[in-house]
Amino acid sequence: MLQDFWFRVSLPIIYGAMVAVVLWGLFSAIVALLFMLVLLVCVMAYRARQISKLAQWIQDPRLEAVPEAIDGVWDDVFSRLYQMVKKHNQTKQALADEVKYIEQATAALPEGVAILDKGDRIEWCNPLAQQHFDLDPEQDVMQDITYLVRQPEFIDYLRESNFNEPLIMRPERHDDLVLSIHLIAYGDDKRLLISRDITQLERLEAMRRDFVANVSHELRTPLTVVSGFVENLQDATNLDHDKKQHILQLMAGQTKRMSSLVADLMMLSKLENDQRPLSEEVIDVGVLIGEVYEEGKLLSNTEHPITVEIKSDVKLRGNGKELRCAFSNLLSNAIRYTPAGQAIILRWESVNGQAVFSMQDSGIGISDQHLSRLTERFYRVDHSRSRDSGGTGLGLAIVKHIAIRYQATLEISSEEMVGSTFSLVFPSKRVLLT
Repeated sequence: MLQDFWFRVSLPIIYGAMVAVVLWGLFSAIVALLFMLVLLVCVMAYRARQISKLAQWIQDPRLEAVPEAIDGVWDDVFSRLYQMVKKHNQTKQALADEVKYIEQATAALPEGVAILDKGDRIEWCNPLAQQHFDLDPEQDVMQDITYLVRQPEFIDYLRESNFNEPLIMRPERHDDLVLSIHLIAYGDDKRLLISRDITQLERLEAMRRDFVANVSHELRTPLTVVSGFVENLQDATNLDHDKKQHILQLMAGQTKRMSSLVADLMMLSKLENDQRPLSEEVIDVGVLIGEVYEEGKLLSNTEHPITVEIKSDVKLRGNGKELRCAFSNLLSNAIRYTPAGQAIILRWESVNGQAVFSMQDSGIGISDQHLSRLTERFYRVDHSRSRDSGGTGLGLAIVKHIAIRYQATLEISSEEMVGSTFSLVFPSKRVLLT
């Protein structure tokens, strides 16, 4: 191959020498030498011009700008360069596509990922890691991560190099975010920093702890009372009939309270775990409210004037037992928190194509600071009053979950010492016009 190249390069000189020999024979040696001199200068000038083209192209080696040549040698050289550059560009594009694919894959990961070198400098990070640690992919690359994340527990975790357990951390700039951070060593002194958002898991765990604590607390009081009365009955041998009846009534009340709590817990658990679609039975809400009204009169013991206002004859599609549970909980709450003699109104109406059930009382009212938390489990505005009236603290939580199943909204408006209105607003797709 190399011999062929030198032969092709030497062809102009060989042909020129042959012509020069002929000129020598026809004219003289001087003519032949002059011809050879001119030929060599032309060949050198052409070679220099091609080399200049090559040098200029090397400064900006674009595929479409590869030089062209008229002779075979340089044309072959430029053709080979064209093929090399084309192959290089194809390889470069394939690598770019592969890098883009990897970046898309890492961006889709549910964790933040960053690559650290042996000096804890950031070599690369995905978008989620940028969010978790407030990193700038352009400015923070090759910066020491401890300059950017300065929390002492994070720095200690890096320095200790004991990565068997993850670090649980709240970033300084995101107080509402909880991260689980794990480091994995790999390659030549490189480490993979993986961060996972566990905020929701922490909230669920906190809710679980609060739930267990609240249930334990709610059950402890009646159990203590019942246990104390049982001990009194066991120790006392001379109690008269009336005193025994009083103690048994108190025990029955505490037992009923525990039964109500267990029933509400079971109902709440059923609503939270029931993934089945709602039944599509047609419910005559006017009749249902009448049944709830009769229950309310018994609970109130005629201490409250309860009024029913049926302003619409629209019906609902859904589950009658769940709706009755929601309406009954709202009415029982109103009775518990409304002083004797104060009015309570149950209202059913149609507003802009939506159906609205509302419970209006003229009770003690609720301050604004409590409104947003009323539907939390066991949340009470007045703890002693709720327990004394037999409330479990789960009624509004049950109502909220029933509303969610119906794609309805629970709206609460209240004014202290004036009263409150609780409204269930059902969407038009649940409303059946008659």
